[in-house]
Amino acid sequence: MRKAKKPATSAQPLAGRVAVVAGATRGAGRGIARALAEAGAIVYCTGRSVPGRRSPYNRPETINETAAMIEAAGGTAIPVRVDHTIDAEVRNLFARIDKEQRRLDVLVNSIAGEDPLMRQWGLFWKADLQNSDAVLRQALVSHMITAKHAALRMTKRRRGLIVEVTENDVLGAGGNPLSQTVKATLKTMALNMATELKSYGVAAVAITPGFLRSESMLEQFGVTEDNWRDGAKKDRNFLESESPLYVGRAVAALAADPDVIARTGHLLSSWDLAQDYGFTDADGRQPNWGAFKPELTGLPAWLVELLDTGFHLQRDWLQAVAVRTERYIANWSDGMAKQRRRTAARKPVKKSVASRGRARR
Repeated sequence: MRKAKKPATSAQPLAGRVAVVAGATRGAGRGIARALAEAGAIVYCTGRSVPGRRSPYNRPETINETAAMIEAAGGTAIPVRVDHTIDAEVRNLFARIDKEQRRLDVLVNSIAGEDPLMRQWGLFWKADLQNSDAVLRQALVSHMITAKHAALRMTKRRRGLIVEVTENDVLGAGGNPLSQTVKATLKTMALNMATELKSYGVAAVAITPGFLRSESMLEQFGVTEDNWRDGAKKDRNFLESESPLYVGRAVAALAADPDVIARTGHLLSSWDLAQDYGFTDADGRQPNWGAFKPELTGLPAWLVELLDTGFHLQRDWLQAVAVRTERYIANWSDGMAKQRRRTAARKPVKKSVASRGRARR
């Protein structure tokens, strides 16, 4: 098994680094795995779909196919079949990486981003919740299990990056109550992890792609990556879409940033990071979903009204939380400063080897 030994260069700033992309089978996960390898990292591509053994999604893509794409482009990828809802399988994955690489630099959680059970649309009181336990375990608990095992390694080395792939760079995410719960929780989960990991030098962020041309989305529009612009015949907004490699390059740029800890806890997007770091999509474009004004003529009036109501309620909710948070910072600041001074005063003074020797004599 090849180990990470090559020195980093400007062309491959992640040479010598080791990454795990959980959910590298398709979509954003596949694009992120490819981009990390493009930047020089050794990438462990994990997921449930392997040749002859599809996941319950019954999609044709496999982690082996992702690894083959990376190898064909000159990168290094190691496919490992893992069910990330099973703690023992995740534990064994990281034990293997410990043995083979003796380091872990990046974890990307892109598990179950396109779980078919989260595709239903509708009002929450009309939603089918029959499979809710399975959805939450597959799309949310799996992320917790995997992040836990990565953090155990990263905190010991006092460096690393954990990335949670979510949807939308505001508070909400559309669909149904299960999808909304999962996508919103991944955003706050990154924030909570960042709070606990910052003192260890480990960063945690959430990231969203824009209008993503995943394999299933290309099928829905009846196009391929070669002629994807033809999808605009169905939806003009598709012209501002991005390939999975775009969000992948966003993650690679973060992983290569020596000051990534400054972004810890943040909810980030492929388009904003493209402006910050200067990378492009595979075709040289810089699609900017955040600045794009979508056409809404194809949406039913009730849905447009629902979106408008939601955005305004989110804004008011976030503003109120910001005010309360500032109040907590002000109220707690004096007590926290005193506690830090007390803690510092209790720390024993370390004596030099020479002075300890003199004391013994």
